Amino acid sequence: MEENLHHILKGCKKRNRNSQQELYKLFYAYGMSIGIRYVKNEDEAIHVLNDSFMKAFTRIGKYDPQYDFKPWFRKIVVNTSIDYMKKQKRLQMKSQIEDAKNISDREDILSRIGYKELINLVQSLSTAYRTVFNMYVIDGYKHHEIAKTLNISVGTSKSNLSKARAHLRDMITKQLKLQHA
Repeated sequence: MEENLHHILKGCKKRNRNSQQELYKLFYAYGMSIGIRYVKNEDEAIHVLNDSFMKAFTRIGKYDPQYDFKPWFRKIVVNTSIDYMKKQKRLQMKSQIEDAKNISDREDILSRIGYKELINLVQSLSTAYRTVFNMYVIDGYKHHEIAKTLNISVGTSKSNLSKARAHLRDMITKQLKLQHA
């Protein structure tokens, strides 16, 4: 697999259409799993993913084969998702850190629900909460990186994460009560 990927990436650097098609096939599902977490639906995720591949193909010369391809591509998909949301004017960051002071993070209720259920619940969050949650919890960004990328304050990033977790906790609690009723 690794040798095949290396060969495909070499072909992509030469703008070989077959290599680009192979890379697309190899990383389509991976890219969709990232994009779908950020945007509202599958159609938007497909749009974001196609844009991401176009960016990857045009910037493939900047990729350093000394490192894994997946993290490089993931960053492109995440940033393309965020750019898409900004263009759609959906990314309206809310709240100040003071609003989140009373929210407790002690419960680990998220461990009692499956991945697909969690992703569906995350997608039901507001765009602002969903974006910060995905960037911090799933993609491993730090608050200062999120703040810089989204042009918000670190406090707003922390607040949105805290509120996203609180909303998720509430939704999961309601869902678990319905299942056990």
